[in-house]
Amino acid sequence: MNAQTPGDSFYAVGKLPHADLLELLHTATGSDPRVIMGPGLGHDASVIDFGERLLVAKSDPITFATGEIGWYVVNVNANDVACLGAAPRWFVATLLLPAGKTDYDLVADIFAQINAACAALGCVLVGGHTEVTYRVDRPLVVGTMIGEVAPGRLVRSDGARPGDLLLLTKGIAVEGTAILAREARERLVGKAPAAMLERAAGFLHDPGISVVQDAAIMVAAGEVHAMHDPTEGGVATGIWEMVTAAGCGATIAAGALPILEETRLFCEVLDLDPLGLIASGSLLASIRPEDGPTICAALERAGIPVSIIGEVAGAGGVVLEERQEKRRLEPFPRDEIARLFE
Repeated sequence: MNAQTPGDSFYAVGKLPHADLLELLHTATGSDPRVIMGPGLGHDASVIDFGERLLVAKSDPITFATGEIGWYVVNVNANDVACLGAAPRWFVATLLLPAGKTDYDLVADIFAQINAACAALGCVLVGGHTEVTYRVDRPLVVGTMIGEVAPGRLVRSDGARPGDLLLLTKGIAVEGTAILAREARERLVGKAPAAMLERAAGFLHDPGISVVQDAAIMVAAGEVHAMHDPTEGGVATGIWEMVTAAGCGATIAAGALPILEETRLFCEVLDLDPLGLIASGSLLASIRPEDGPTICAALERAGIPVSIIGEVAGAGGVVLEERQEKRRLEPFPRDEIARLFE
């Protein structure tokens, strides 16, 4: 039976239930032999064969954040392109702006953010659509990033193998913590130090939500079998999506998970689980075990913290080991930040 059928109830805020999404994806018709990787659970970007180069395409909206949405939309789309080993090249943006609240300065600011983010990544804004509509009450931006990669350099999102090490860069959860510091500030004032709130609000840029550099360093330093940018549903969902796409499981060491100090405190105050908090800024990678020291050293030389959080297993789902106890780590049905704001 479907996870949810029409008329039963409305969906909660966040991603569709996995079972429903999978069923809908199976209704897609038509085929093209040039499509190397199409839609599917755990596949955040598509790959199309263009001969000497592979085209990688990704589309994602910004719905949780309101501040610096132009910067967000470029980086979150570029991240998923980079996770396939590709270089982000061309960006298309659709801006939907609220009637009665939009002036030239607002639109110019969003464009400036998009242009700055593209310049930082070496990609170009090539088109899109902008309109003011009564259908939204705040600015929404949907982006599409197109990149390219040589056929021999493609990193498939379903390429994780049993025995691989699982690495996680930076910490949990960069993006979610920045959003909380910006959007839930009134609920955190007085319960978190002012300096911590200011620092966390800047996580968008430092350590940053981009993993483009992280991905480039990894693939240059060793054999990387899969990479994933944990977004909605947090690191727990990201791990589940990556190993499920490969038909594998995983064992995770709870003590090795690098939960940021700010994230831990904010989540404690707001009664959220850090493992289910939207987490762009961290790169999850499945790598050949022998290359662990080389890849970790290369990241650390570039000033990018990295942790070995576990390994890929042959089956059995995702298991979290903590103090000699084991429990299943399931994907979050919706992101913790969606639960907070709903």
